[in-house]
Amino acid sequence: MAFELSSRDLEPLLQGACFFGSGGGGTMISARHLAANFRSGDYYPTDKVRVVDVDEATDGDCVMVAYMGAPDAINQVQWPNGPVEAARAAQQRLESQGRKLAYVAAPESGALGFVVASLVAAKLGLAVVDADGAGRAVPSLPMLTYAAAGIPPTPAFLAGESGLCVELGVRMPPPDGKPQEDVSTVVEQMLRPILTNPQFGQFGGLAMWIMSPQQLGGALPVRGTLSRALKLGRALQNGEVKTAEAMLDFLRRELDIKGKLLFGPATLASSEVSTAGGFDLGKVSLEDGERRCTVLYQNESLLAWDSAVSHPLATAPDAISYFVEGDGQHVFSNGDLSGDDHGLDPAVRGRKAAVIALPAAAPLRKGLILQSFADELAQLGYLGPYAPVDVGREGAR
Repeated sequence: MAFELSSRDLEPLLQGACFFGSGGGGTMISARHLAANFRSGDYYPTDKVRVVDVDEATDGDCVMVAYMGAPDAINQVQWPNGPVEAARAAQQRLESQGRKLAYVAAPESGALGFVVASLVAAKLGLAVVDADGAGRAVPSLPMLTYAAAGIPPTPAFLAGESGLCVELGVRMPPPDGKPQEDVSTVVEQMLRPILTNPQFGQFGGLAMWIMSPQQLGGALPVRGTLSRALKLGRALQNGEVKTAEAMLDFLRRELDIKGKLLFGPATLASSEVSTAGGFDLGKVSLEDGERRCTVLYQNESLLAWDSAVSHPLATAPDAISYFVEGDGQHVFSNGDLSGDDHGLDPAVRGRKAAVIALPAAAPLRKGLILQSFADELAQLGYLGPYAPVDVGREGAR
């Protein structure tokens, strides 16, 4: 059912979305910088945004909008100029074809993704679809349901904060009997180097996967994700969820999600991160006596190890999220845990935190998406199979 977001809803939205983002999906810092300026005035014509279900999005076309690049590089942005200009380019292309852009969708669940989609919609007079392409955040485009549904990813528009906009069109050669590379993989391989250009500075606004109402249902099977993030965020903001056990109970009782406690609560001990090719690459460690849990990430958390167990506690596509107990903020992305020196932020050092796994949505457990996650895990050194956390395995606690 359609509902309206206002400026005061963005803080709970970004908090809930951060938890579902598997350590990625943009930082809460970057989302808050953007949300702080959401008010009616010279930039935004309104401080309200209409949110619609997938089945209600019938008045025109939809485009996926996002920031693409290294979370560290996006943290200081205060106006969504890049995504707005990229969406505007898509809008103009549709208008030249006698079509109308009516909706935007987020790429994934994450603090930045939902806030950016909402702000672009407000700026351009559009509505936001209550769904996304994964139900968690992902490091690459082929991991999204838009790609799995075979929606043409081009024309794709990548816009920098300076106003530079690059349009990418890809036409694959006819099949010759050999396995063909997914078009979204090719698009990503071409877009990532553009982000390293000084005029982009490791990030840009992205608009791609233009979809008609007839295509939208197949492209977005993971639904209700914006509204669930808002519901969880309101509970966090109201102090209803203060411990890891309370979080697991809320997920089960209010959202019908069977999360799993992987490790902790234990002491946040260290964080390491480096930025390359539009990605933040790193690891976060928690300590409980002689045991250590290490979460490896490429923007998003992909793999969790326990020093006392011979197999991973969890692997993507299952989401791996943090819940930090005690006073202050409870949910963090990998980027939010990192301080100015790229080590663990002193504000969280020594706090007790839990690592929680959330079962991946069904579309992420097969085909192109699952293989894309396997490829990313292989780059981290894990060559084993996906073992869903909801199947059960020794070692998690």
